[in-house]
This record gives sequence, structure tokens and C-alpha cells, in this order.
Amino acid sequence: MNIPPLENSYVKLSLLDLSNYKNLQDIGSEKDLIYYSPSDISTSETLKAYVQTAVDGFYHKTIIPFIIYDKTKIAYAGSTRFGIINWKNKVLHIGWTWIGKDFQGSGLNKQVKFLMLQYAFEVLEFEKVEFRIDERNSRSRKAVEKLGATLEGILKKDTLMPDGYRRNTCCYAILREEWPGIKSSIFGAFY
Repeated sequence: MNIPPLENSYVKLSLLDLSNYKNLQDIGSEKDLIYYSPSDISTSETLKAYVQTAVDGFYHKTIIPFIIYDKTKIAYAGSTRFGIINWKNKVLHIGWTWIGKDFQGSGLNKQVKFLMLQYAFEVLEFEKVEFRIDERNSRSRKAVEKLGATLEGILKKDTLMPDGYRRNTCCYAILREEWPGIKSSIFGAFY
């Protein structure tokens, strides 16, 4: 797949791979950064394994992983990806997003999501974008709701967490026909 960088004047999303992931090592080791994720990125070894899984998924066309570069702070800020890509049914997930604490609350995540939603609906022409979030992660749930996503349901105890806890996962979605209204009302200032 030939995936161009997704960018605007605030942020640039480039493919995450084994040549650039080390730019995220300090961020990945921040305490509790991905507390609500079943993944571990806290050491250089676990971060490399996390990226290798994403790279493998890219070659199998089920994942498109990105490294996030904040153009206003002139620094790498984190990672995100398209995952569980179903090319036949034109459905994908946006997730696996983690942004360093110095970048949180800055509006960066909203910029990232705008670029990803725009690419998914307007370039890839997908029909549905899903977000799956730990039920306990109220901050991420509110952020996705502010994007205009609708809660479709909750999968009970569907994900085993590193500490043995079985989390409930909230499933949110935006449909292609909803995108124009969301784009103008939520993201109007970005385009």
C-alpha cells in the first residue's frame, strides 16, 4: 500500500515503522500512558514489539500505523492507527492512539482524528469508522463523542488486560453519510 503522509498546518501523520519508532521511546515510557490498553509500550523492547505487530499488519493490509508529529511544538507526540481494516465491507477502526502528556489537551488529538476520518471517508471511501474504548476510559469516550461518534453498544468482558482484568469495550461509530455534517459542524475550522 502506498500511504501518503496525512497532514495539515498543525500535525503530520507518517507511516510508523522500525526506522522511526525510536522517536517515541521517551513518550512510550510515560507512566500510565496507555493504562486502558491491552498493549505494553513501556520499554524499548515492548515498544519495538508493538511497532513490529503494526508493521506486520501493514504488510497484511489490516493495519495502517502512524507516528504523530506536532508541527506547532516541533516534536513527535505519539502514535495512532487504522486497524481491523475490512476492505470488502469498507469498515475500519481508528484507535491504538497514545499521545504524550505534554501534548494532551492541546487539540492535537482532534487534528489527528480529523485527518484520519477525512482520509478514511474521502480517499479510501470507507462506509464506517469504528472506535473501541475501554468502558472505564471516560476521557477517551468523551473525546470520541465530541467527534460525533455514536455509541452502538458495549462488548462485555471481551478484552483481557495485562493485569488480568477483563474489560468491557464500548463500540462507537461514524457512518460515511454522517461525515459531511460532522465535518462541517465539528471540524469546520480545520478545512
